[in-house]
Amino acid sequence: MVKQAVAERFGNICRERGIRPNELATISGVTPSSVYSMLDPRRKEVTINLIKKLCDGLDISLAEFFDDEVFDRLDQEIE
Repeated sequence: MVKQAVAERFGNICRERGIRPNELATISGVTPSSVYSMLDPRRKEVTINLIKKLCDGLDISLAEFFDDEVFDRLDQEIE
């Protein structure tokens, strides 16, 4: 559930900014396979280190990243 929310949030940001996964990888200093793996719904985990690198590449803080309705919905699902 959390990993899906993270992937959805990055997907939304990339669409809003017109950034492709390869571009996200390049500006974040990670491999394209790391980004595609994070976006792949079959993969079960994503590390906070990868999230931080991607946020740095997008020039947003972790707080800005997690301050989104996708994570609010996640909180509601857990309750």
